[in-house]
Amino acid sequence: MIRQPFLKRTNPATLSTQPLGDRLFSMVAGLVLGAFLLTTLGHAEDKPDTQPDLARFRQGILAPPHEEKIYHGVYPGGLTGEEDDITAQDLASYEETVGKKVAWVYFSNNWFKSREFPEQTADWIRESGAVPFIRLMLRSTAEQKRKEKVFTLQAIIDGDFDADLKRWGQAAHRFGTPLLVEYGTECNGEWFPWNGRWHGGSQTNGFGDATKPDGPERFVAAYRHIVQTIRGEGATNITWVFHPDANDNPDKEWNHFENYYPGNDVVDWIGISAYGPQTPKETESESLRQMVDSAYARLDKLAPNKPVLVLEFGCTAGSPAARSDEWAQAALHDILTNRWPRVIGFSWWNERWENDDNPSHNTTMRVQDTPALADVFRWELADSTRVLERPICRDIDP
Repeated sequence: MIRQPFLKRTNPATLSTQPLGDRLFSMVAGLVLGAFLLTTLGHAEDKPDTQPDLARFRQGILAPPHEEKIYHGVYPGGLTGEEDDITAQDLASYEETVGKKVAWVYFSNNWFKSREFPEQTADWIRESGAVPFIRLMLRSTAEQKRKEKVFTLQAIIDGDFDADLKRWGQAAHRFGTPLLVEYGTECNGEWFPWNGRWHGGSQTNGFGDATKPDGPERFVAAYRHIVQTIRGEGATNITWVFHPDANDNPDKEWNHFENYYPGNDVVDWIGISAYGPQTPKETESESLRQMVDSAYARLDKLAPNKPVLVLEFGCTAGSPAARSDEWAQAALHDILTNRWPRVIGFSWWNERWENDDNPSHNTTMRVQDTPALADVFRWELADSTRVLERPICRDIDP
């Protein structure tokens, strides 16, 4: 996701993520959710289980859904825009608004705050009945479009953070139950510091194979190193996700997402981001269909046997280029009518943030903030027999 420069962070006192009614509901919902700790997690028989034996899937992983089913996930939104401060109340408010539970909850693990496995957040997500989906964000600031000073791809490759990664992997192993994890979110987007622009770009004489662009080649090596290091600590309960943006930015041949693919042995699933207008100031829009059609055809050639997720999609209210409810209705219709047969899950980016000092420029993709958008989600999700609200887990292959 491309964010506008943060001129001012949202003040929680003036822009709460939940209306009062939502917060009251969420307090009650939190108590109810706690009473049903993990009662809907699936297990080794590849079917949802309302009375799971936790010991049976201590080393389980998330299974793809059965044929004709599709996972429903969400990033439920936080306060700071750094994607690591989500709460059980955020999740309960979203689920109440759309009328469906989720199979995973998406959030960031920002290493500029902590290099530890995010156990507290992962715990409450698991208690809600969902799988934690962790964006492993090795970066020294949340600011975008700048060169990384600490967690460079070369430093990762050289093993500078191996002790941290091993400790993270050990904690993930102890967590035991299924996790979804990605490194290098939207790797082909120059807004993030792991994009090849910041690590050699199109040059071919500074790293590895002289026939490949150095920037993406370094990313591949760093991604592989992270996965192999964490797996080496026994964290086989992780499903690893490769996550490009549907559009290459910059749209240069060296920066095409195919160049960033780390290999079938370290990637389990593939997720893509595809957004409509992200601020009310945007005057142009692409539909989800336009973006995913193009990316899906490329993924068919790149990794034809990997499951695909529409991992991030959203559209702000207030843009002259597209109504958020109409954009979302067309997007959900295509997802839920199986336009892309390899797509096994989707998650809406349910956030709002300030872009400058003018409130009319604020972004909101929160379904709770736009009644017409909330209606679209309720109607589309309720009308589909494909939506799978809870995860299906299975034993790890020997």
